[in-house]
Amino acid sequence: MTTEPSYGKGWRPLAPIASGPRQEHSVAAVGGKVYVIGGIVANPTGGFTTTGRMEVYDTRRDTWSDAAPLPVAMNHPNVAAVGGRIYVLGGLSGGDAWQALGDSFVYDPLADRWTRLRSVPAGIERGSAAIGVHGTKILLAGGMRTLVPGPGGLQDTVDTASSYDIVSDRWERLPSLPQARDHVGGAVVGTTFYVLGGRDRGQANVRDTVYALDLHSRRWSERAPMPTARGGIAAAAVGTTIYTFGGEGKHDGTGPNDIFAETEAYDTVHDRWQRLAPMPVPRHGTAAVAVGGTIHIPGGGVAGGGSPVDVNDAYRPVPQSESSP
Repeated sequence: MTTEPSYGKGWRPLAPIASGPRQEHSVAAVGGKVYVIGGIVANPTGGFTTTGRMEVYDTRRDTWSDAAPLPVAMNHPNVAAVGGRIYVLGGLSGGDAWQALGDSFVYDPLADRWTRLRSVPAGIERGSAAIGVHGTKILLAGGMRTLVPGPGGLQDTVDTASSYDIVSDRWERLPSLPQARDHVGGAVVGTTFYVLGGRDRGQANVRDTVYALDLHSRRWSERAPMPTARGGIAAAAVGTTIYTFGGEGKHDGTGPNDIFAETEAYDTVHDRWQRLAPMPVPRHGTAAVAVGGTIHIPGGGVAGGGSPVDVNDAYRPVPQSESSP
C-alpha cells in the first residue's frame, strides 16, 4: 500500500520532472525558470548513469522543457546563477568510482548555448561543494574528490574553500573550512557565506555544524548548530533566513541510510533555528533554489544511495507561528 504525500503548511506539489527521476543534480534560477542540471538517472537494466541533461521548469506555467545539455556529463555539479547566466564549476563523473572533474562552463539562457571556461585549478577540483554568490564571485567550500557508490565505498571529503570571479576569470584560494564537509548546504546572506550541515567521509558521519565566513575579514566562525545533523541536504536563502530540506544519514541512532523529512530554518540575524512543516516526500541528493520567495525542490532520492524520483515540490515560507519550539 502506497501512502500519499501529506502537503502541510507552506508546501505544494508541482508538475513532476518531465523526463523522469533525477538525483545528485544541481539547480539554478534565471528569469522565473528553474534549471535542473546533470545528476544521475536509472538505467533500464539496473544501476545508474551520470547525465548532462538539462531541463527547465517554468514556474509561471508549471511546465517543463528541454535545453542544451551540459557538454560534459556530471553528477554533484557545482552550480550558480550570476548576472542572468548559469555557471558550472566542476563536479563528479565516472563509472564505478566517481572522480572530480575540473571542466567548467557558462550557459546563456537566451542563446541556449554553453561556452567552455578555463578549468578549475589543479588540486581543488571537487563536486558536492557548498555554493554561494557575492557580487561577481562564486564561492565554493568543501566537497569531495572521489565517491565510490555503495556501502563502505571511498568518500574523499575536503576542507578546501575557493572563489571564482566571473569578470576577471580568476580563481582564488580562501581560508579552509574548520573541518572537511561534503553534501552540504551553502548560501550567502549579506557579506557572510554560510556552510550548513553535511558529512565527512560517509553517510554515517553527518554533522550539525554551521560555519560562517566573513567575506571582509576572511575568517571562519561557528554559529548555532542545526537541530538535526544530516548530509545530502538542499538549502536556499529567502531574505535573511536559510531554509534546509531533507537529507540522509544516521537518525536517532539508527542506520546510516535513513532519509530525512526535516525542514529547518536558520535565522542569520538572531543566530537561531526553528523547525517547520516537514517535506511531504522525504528525500536526499536534491537541490533547492528560490524564485520570488518560493523555494523549488525538484527530484532527489527516497532511499539510501541511488533512488531517484521525479517529485517536484515547492515550499513558500509561512508565518513563524507554524514552527515548533
